[in-house]
Amino acid sequence: MSVAAHLISSHLPSIKQLQCFLAVAHELNFRRAAERLSMTQPPLTRQIQSLEDLLGHSLFSRTTHEVTLTDSGRALVAKAEAILTALNALKQDAQPAAARLRIGLTRTLNFELISPLNRQLDAFHASDEMEMPRLTSPQLLQSLAKNSLDLILTGEKGSDAEDTVQYTWVYREPLLIAIPSAHPASVAEQVSLEALADLPLFWFARSANPLFYDKCERYFATLSVTLKRVREPDDSLLMLSHIARGKGFALMPQSKCTFNQAGLCYRPLTEDAAQPLAIDVYAAIRADEKNEAVLNALRELSDPGETIKSA
Repeated sequence: MSVAAHLISSHLPSIKQLQCFLAVAHELNFRRAAERLSMTQPPLTRQIQSLEDLLGHSLFSRTTHEVTLTDSGRALVAKAEAILTALNALKQDAQPAAARLRIGLTRTLNFELISPLNRQLDAFHASDEMEMPRLTSPQLLQSLAKNSLDLILTGEKGSDAEDTVQYTWVYREPLLIAIPSAHPASVAEQVSLEALADLPLFWFARSANPLFYDKCERYFATLSVTLKRVREPDDSLLMLSHIARGKGFALMPQSKCTFNQAGLCYRPLTEDAAQPLAIDVYAAIRADEKNEAVLNALRELSDPGETIKSA
């Protein structure tokens, strides 16, 4: 009883704090960690600060350009992973085998705002953060190959793993243009990229999603103007604030266009750009998958109904 009494304490780190810590430790970037956890940066920062206060030492060194682990932070990584792994195993032991779907989602989209897909994911009994990590498309494919995940929803179809991965198209996510509301193009119902040639495009690194990046670049090459590209900031809210001040524009998935600020607006692309620049979302499993629950989940996602396909 003495051990139990010692553990029953309100001064232990919470599961959420450990999840937030590991997300930042793996990404070394607060914006990407927040996206991975489907939360905004301020509450993530508060979780890290609360954990640091509880443990009595800093876990990260932060500068304006980088985030690094301190010695204490590095020591905590393995311990936190062991704790969350044990808790995940405890949960899985309490579930029937058919319910243990490990699903990974591309962090490019906000699935909570894609209602039909979100309802299906909830129905697969994989609705918490430990079982539905938000990762880049390359990270998702790596996790699938390592048998760390059973099914993934990824932006664009990987071309280098056709023999090991089975893909099913499930959804097309339109892109919107985030532009300064003072720009002349903002009065149009649909905006062409040529109309924004006087502004730089905030653009992502190819490594985040090589296939989608290349698809967009192929379309850009057909334009009558050359788009000036600048590297998008790690902080998406900072990027949108720059746009609101007339410093550029961005192409964003519709489900991610939720931040409102004076001077900022979102507009649909013209029809000629909307189709080639949309994000095709695929469900994918291992080609040799035998688990009937996983195969059923893929079949359900492949026929989600007209609502999602026309979203």
